[in-house]
Amino acid sequence: MALILYHNPRCSKSRQTLALLSERGVEPRIVEYMKTPPDAGTLKALAKRMGVTAREMMRAGEKEYRDLGLNDESLDDDALFTAMADHPRLIQRPILDNGRQARIGRPPENVLEIL
Repeated sequence: MALILYHNPRCSKSRQTLALLSERGVEPRIVEYMKTPPDAGTLKALAKRMGVTAREMMRAGEKEYRDLGLNDESLDDDALFTAMADHPRLIQRPILDNGRQARIGRPPENVLEIL
C-alpha cells in the first residue's frame, strides 16, 4: 500500500505523526503541501476518503480564514476546496492517505487506523 503524508515540517503534530510512522517502520511518500499544495480536486478526494466536509478539513483559526471570509456558511465545498488549494495554510495537518482511506493526524495516533 502506497502511503502519502501531507506534511508540514514546521508543525509539531505533523512531526509527531511522521515520527510515529517511522517508529513502526512505515515510510510514506512525503508531500510538503506548503511547497507543493494539492489542487482542489485532490483535496475533495481526500475529504471523501476521510468522510469529512471541506469545512471540517480547514484550520478555522488561521488569519486567512478570517481575511477571506470563509466563516460564511453560504460558501459551498467547492469554494472552500479552492480556498485551501490557493492558501494551503488552511489545510488541517498532517493528512495520511493510503489511496482508499485518509486520516487527519490530530492526534497523531488517528493515522494508525488506516495502516
